[in-house]
Amino acid sequence: MVDSASPNPSAGRQLSVAIIGTRGIPACYGGFETLAEELAPRLMDRGMRVTVYCRSHYTPRSLREYRGVELVVLPTLRGKHFDTPVHTLLACVHAAARGFDACLVVNGANAVFLPILQTAGIPVGLNVDGIERQRAKWGPFGRFVYRLSERLAMSLCDELITDAATIRDYYRERYAAESTLIAYGVDPRPLPAGETLRRLGLESRRYFLYVSRFEPENNPHRVAEAFRSVAGELPLVMVGGAPYADQYVRGFTEGADPRISFPGPIYGDGYRELLSHALAYVQASEVGGTHPALVEAMGYGNCVLVNDTVENREVAGDSGLYFRAAEPASLTQAMESVRGAPELAAEHGRRAQARAREHYSWEGVADRYAALLEWLAGRS
Repeated sequence: MVDSASPNPSAGRQLSVAIIGTRGIPACYGGFETLAEELAPRLMDRGMRVTVYCRSHYTPRSLREYRGVELVVLPTLRGKHFDTPVHTLLACVHAAARGFDACLVVNGANAVFLPILQTAGIPVGLNVDGIERQRAKWGPFGRFVYRLSERLAMSLCDELITDAATIRDYYRERYAAESTLIAYGVDPRPLPAGETLRRLGLESRRYFLYVSRFEPENNPHRVAEAFRSVAGELPLVMVGGAPYADQYVRGFTEGADPRISFPGPIYGDGYRELLSHALAYVQASEVGGTHPALVEAMGYGNCVLVNDTVENREVAGDSGLYFRAAEPASLTQAMESVRGAPELAAEHGRRAQARAREHYSWEGVADRYAALLEWLAGRS
């Protein structure tokens, strides 16, 4: 387990590091992609040479650099079960030939490929994210792979990285494995109401916002159900989508309350604009560690309505208004409480922003990853 105050055995020379396992940057999918986009330039600011491996169906092959970060775009086989492992295999082979000083690999399922890097003398930190096998989208084979990956992660990586105390404790108690805890961050850059709000017909502080991949453990179906019973005219904007889940998504979007809009995934300035003006943000996830979207909503000063799980309470603390996703009526009640009292929403938003500022700064996250990568490079 690495401490940010650990000695820096590689001081005095520029380190060359790679980030492997994401879909690539600019971010256009999820938390790992946002981590890579926010972390890589900050590592460069700290004197490192950084390469991010990207997938050809997310990052154009012609894009070789982004915000000063080198991009290596490699192909893969598209599909729920093949996209990540095929790309990670190719990326690890490519990175091994490059001889980086250290690599950050994300997604516990990629543990099986770490010996490719280590055989080339490259030490690896592995960010395992949450307990992925609990996600409903995986069948028996997928759950078996992720259960096996948990065991491989302990023995094959040079340093295990967890993003929440709950996940750290899980590995400690189940496998007697220690890890370095590094959460996600937020760098709030609020925007005035503009094109995105106009396009969606929204008014500042006059809408609820939900942002997530549309997967069962994120409960978008229950959010849509709960909103049917909310009175008044305020709309709910449900931002997101999901590959390979068309039937599930149709189940809650077709015939949905007409006050709900489904604009699909929104990134960049459009996403920031929505975060800057919501009355309240709904976080309904029940699987995973620190959810990046929750951290971002807090950083932008949103009142956060949060599914009552240990992981979510760890992030939101006393700034959140809690409900139980399995009981949609409890979310209806939470939404009603802020719909009728915007001053309550504003007060909880201020608490959330203060908590994010104290605990979830991207600069602090970058400091911890830089210390970890320097320590790993010294081990090589």
